[in-house]
Amino acid sequence: MTSDLEQPCWSVLSDRGCEANGLTHEEARRLVHRLGGEGRHGLCIVTDEAAGRMTAESKRPESTVKH
Repeated sequence: MTSDLEQPCWSVLSDRGCEANGLTHEEARRLVHRLGGEGRHGLCIVTDEAAGRMTAESKRPESTVKH
């Protein structure tokens, strides 16, 4: 049985959006290290599933408040 960390189900997000997906956790960690060295901000590692939900959230129109 393999660990979830070894499965290609990880994404790297930055302040610019999704940088990559379908990575193992080690690949994602290396990408975060490289991008951080390039000055990229807001880096995090999440599952591909979570990244997909975040992308869907950002595409939703903003709710309007009725007065």
